[in-house]
Amino acid sequence: MKGYILITILAVTFLQRSTAFLEVKGPTDQILEGQDVTLECLDTESELNVSTVHFERFSKYMKWWYRLESDQEYFYRRCFLYDVDVRREDGRLLLFIPSIQSYSEGPYRCVTEDSSAADNSSQPLTIPIHYMREVAVHRAGLGYLTRYSNSVQDLKVRLGDDVELECSTSASEAPEYFWAKEGEDWLLPSNKLKLEKVSEQDGGRFTCSAQSPTVHSLMKKRTISITVLPDDAAWYETTTGLIVLIAGAGLVLLVVGISMTTYLCRRDRQRKSKGPIDDRSQKKPIYRASVESLPSTASDKQPLV
Repeated sequence: MKGYILITILAVTFLQRSTAFLEVKGPTDQILEGQDVTLECLDTESELNVSTVHFERFSKYMKWWYRLESDQEYFYRRCFLYDVDVRREDGRLLLFIPSIQSYSEGPYRCVTEDSSAADNSSQPLTIPIHYMREVAVHRAGLGYLTRYSNSVQDLKVRLGDDVELECSTSASEAPEYFWAKEGEDWLLPSNKLKLEKVSEQDGGRFTCSAQSPTVHSLMKKRTISITVLPDDAAWYETTTGLIVLIAGAGLVLLVVGISMTTYLCRRDRQRKSKGPIDDRSQKKPIYRASVESLPSTASDKQPLV
């Protein structure tokens, strides 16, 4: 029995000595995009020799671990999204990431150059980053064309028309959407706002809010104004009519551009197809006694040209 215990103790001791106890420590609070983040490489078993340890980050595009150092070329760091600062201070190895972005979440690890360690790297650490892009608002049910009019702040519709607005955004977590109207106390928990047969009272400023379900400070808003025109207003006075006019003008310009390009290419091809002037008649030898020759008192059979 004592022999089994001794063997177990020796095995555990051997495994502890042959394994690197490196660990990457990161922030424990929620991280928002744009915040400064600091990572630290720790050795849980002994005092860390920072001169033999470095940070690495895994590239999802290259499928490879890259070493991170502050003295790397600026172009290299920007190309591979490694705009970081590695610091060795008071026996500590720190990685400073200023204004962290969603693409900089990692994973990160620290690696020792000690060849005697069976496992010379720490467990990878991925930083969960919470972010939310700007909210976009467009009219639903009219196809992709209306998505290009998201910058329009004033939506003009005719009296009695149906209006359906939809807001969307890109975020680390699926947000919760709410619609509200300025001057009124109702709140619609949806990303769509539908108004049937609008009246003059339906006009006003409407705001769509996107709220993160876990980070309450992370919220984006977008406000759009709805102007109700008389029912006899011209179709081109409405926002939809304006979009159609712009799209039609763009289509006309596209057709004109294609036609001009085709015409110029065809004309250039015709010029190249004509080739050199046929001057075979100038290469035909002319004899003094032939009909083509000029009158001469001398007669021979040698060509003039």
